[in-house]
This record gives sequence, C-alpha cells and structure tokens, in this order.
Amino acid sequence: MNLYEITVKNSKNEEVALEEYRGKVLLIVNTATGCGFTPQYDGLQKLYKEYNEKGFEILDFPCNQFASQAPGSDAEINSFCTLNYGTTFPRFAKIDVNGPSESPLYTFLKKEKGGVFGSGIKWNFTKFLADREGNIVQRYGSIDKPEKIEKDIRKLL
Repeated sequence: MNLYEITVKNSKNEEVALEEYRGKVLLIVNTATGCGFTPQYDGLQKLYKEYNEKGFEILDFPCNQFASQAPGSDAEINSFCTLNYGTTFPRFAKIDVNGPSESPLYTFLKKEKGGVFGSGIKWNFTKFLADREGNIVQRYGSIDKPEKIEKDIRKLL
C-alpha cells in the first residue's frame, strides 16, 4: 500500500482519494480545537500561505481521542478554525488515529514512521511530512511547532 491508494472523507463526509495530492509535499496533522497546542493553527496557516502555490498542502484531520479536545461536529470544527485562525487548508472529517477504529491513513503513517515512543499517536498535533512521491519522510511530535518544520518543507519543494 502507498499513500495515494488511501481514501479519506472530507468535512462534508464525501470520499476523497489521496491520489488527488500526488506530486505535492504534504503535512498531515491530527488536530483538536480545545488543546493546548491549538494555537499551532496560526503557524500551520502561515506555512500554507507561504508555500501552497509552490506545491505544498496541509491535510487537517480533527481527532477527539485525546481528552475529548475536539468535541464539535465537523461543521463546528471547521467554523472554529476558520473564524479563530483564518485557516484555508483542507480539513477532513473527524477520525480516530489509534485503536480498532483508526483511519487506514494513520495505520499507514504509523507503519512508515513509528516515532520515538513506538508507533501510537500520543497526542493532538502529531505531524507527518510526505514528499512529492508520497514517501513519509519525517514525523514530528505535538511540541514541534510549525516554524520548526519549515526548513524541511523548503527542502522538499
């Protein structure tokens, strides 16, 4: 399996093949609206604004698995992010990133880049960077701010 064979649901519950993002540098993030890391949306939007026209995309996957910090509906989460952080990057339907109901996307990501503490996602705002060929080249923890990732994005663009 590769990244482009995976299908996810957008915030309108429509199927989206990740094949649509072939040839782009991707930052895939599990997010939450009520988390101490939620202000990272500012940094993510800055990266998106700076590099989107050069072939960069951020794929935002809200997740309520960590202390119920993303309790709203997909529409409520989208509204919160747009109004409070001005986000314009793609936001998808809420997903699970661990456990029996985890998204196949996260099964794939964890298989590719297990992380320092094993393969599980430990908290919101874990980030995965993929190159233009769909290879997962780096995993970043929740504490890694978007600004820290910028140099790696530039290298891939």
